[in-house]
Amino acid sequence: MGIRINPSILSADFVNMQDGLEAISTADLAHVDVMDNHFVPNLTFGPQMVGRIQDVSPLPLDVHLMIEDPERWAPGYAELGAYSVTFHAETTENPVAVARRLRDIGARAGLAVKPGTPIEPYLELMPEFDQILVMTVEPGFGGQSFIANVMPKLGLLREARAQLGLDVWLQVDGGITLDTIVIAAEAGADTFVAGSSVYNSGNPEAAIASLRSAAHSAHHH
Repeated sequence: MGIRINPSILSADFVNMQDGLEAISTADLAHVDVMDNHFVPNLTFGPQMVGRIQDVSPLPLDVHLMIEDPERWAPGYAELGAYSVTFHAETTENPVAVARRLRDIGARAGLAVKPGTPIEPYLELMPEFDQILVMTVEPGFGGQSFIANVMPKLGLLREARAQLGLDVWLQVDGGITLDTIVIAAEAGADTFVAGSSVYNSGNPEAAIASLRSAAHSAHHH
């Protein structure tokens, strides 16, 4: 399994978004947080903005829908050309139907869980997904501290993935720094969302390289 670094453009300058995207061109995917002010107490980008980001991004888009009613809204992001669309387990009774629709359109399907949501009920659904996102902060805002006590979820996911023989990406999002990326990588994560630690570093390219090498060394530990 490779290592992926997906900077969160939540930490970019929204007015100079194209510059913000160019600055992370050495990363793997651009992580785009869509928030609806209902599921989380914040409002960010909608389909029009994500469509424009898709037009100018040097990287494929890793769209994270922190929104209610993904049955209604998630397919539209796949139709815009997003490479991957992740929605929250807490927002739907039928995650498999949403995932199948996303895959039918041609996007990778991702399932996200908040820190307080147990992963066990979703382990058997892993074949329906291309990515599982374990939130390492409460979703809604950038710049929060990493919640280490969710790491056992990654162990369960890693075991289930091995048993089922799947190639599912295990992603973490929230509070990822040079220190916490090592903890998450050792726990089994291979795909890392980093916002402030990339954009507030003064040198996004160097920050991406450092995070990548820290995750690699933890993996080959």
